[in-house]
Amino acid sequence: MRLTYRLNKSWRRNFVTFFKTWKINVIPPFLEPLLYLLALGFGLGSFIENINGISYVKFIAPALVSISVMNASFFECTYSSFVRMYYLKTFDAMISTPISIEEVIAGELLWGATRSLFYAAFMLPVLVAFGVVELPSSLLIIPFAFLSGLLFASMAMCFTAVTPNIDSLSYPMFLFITPMFLFSGTFFPLDLLPNIVQYLALGILPLAHVVRVNRAITLSAINIGTFLSIVWILVATLILFFIAIKLMKKRLII
Repeated sequence: MRLTYRLNKSWRRNFVTFFKTWKINVIPPFLEPLLYLLALGFGLGSFIENINGISYVKFIAPALVSISVMNASFFECTYSSFVRMYYLKTFDAMISTPISIEEVIAGELLWGATRSLFYAAFMLPVLVAFGVVELPSSLLIIPFAFLSGLLFASMAMCFTAVTPNIDSLSYPMFLFITPMFLFSGTFFPLDLLPNIVQYLALGILPLAHVVRVNRAITLSAINIGTFLSIVWILVATLILFFIAIKLMKKRLII
């Protein structure tokens, strides 16, 4: 696999485009956690007793960050990447230069991870303002968002590589992203589910590990389970990163 400094060109193209429309890209991730916190954390949370010794709003705050990180990179490397690949022919244009296919796709994946980092950075001040996260440990959310964003970006690119048309991207959204959204310890503890479901969630749902790590970071409660989840994320990211590049190379060459 040929990866050089040129992958920065693919990443930079998306970076420049992002900031040309910065208002559209900044306002939603800033308002989204505010609305969720008000509706679920303070609204619904007022009817819920403490969960594992913490208030409900503090319980869901790291889950909101995790969901935003997942959506940012997954949408970027499915719908946005598909448009650049199929309709705009951006990938074809870049490949006609000295940039290799691998570098174009790697740049796309790194950009998806960067977008997740931006979203986490936009959300964190909102959570801090409401006093639902602990400082300074919560600052680790930002670099961790890049790693978890790279995981979801790689996963998304795998779907993009095998999807025949843009409408078919709704399948991974409803069949994979929605179950992760609901059953990854986001809005209720995983230990409320049957043991078999817990094992499946931790085995095949990346968001479950991302939520676990972010919750440990925001509550300053890092333990051995946190490190095991980080190892799981690192291994899964490495595997999916190279699979995504291989599948996209096969599709673009054909």
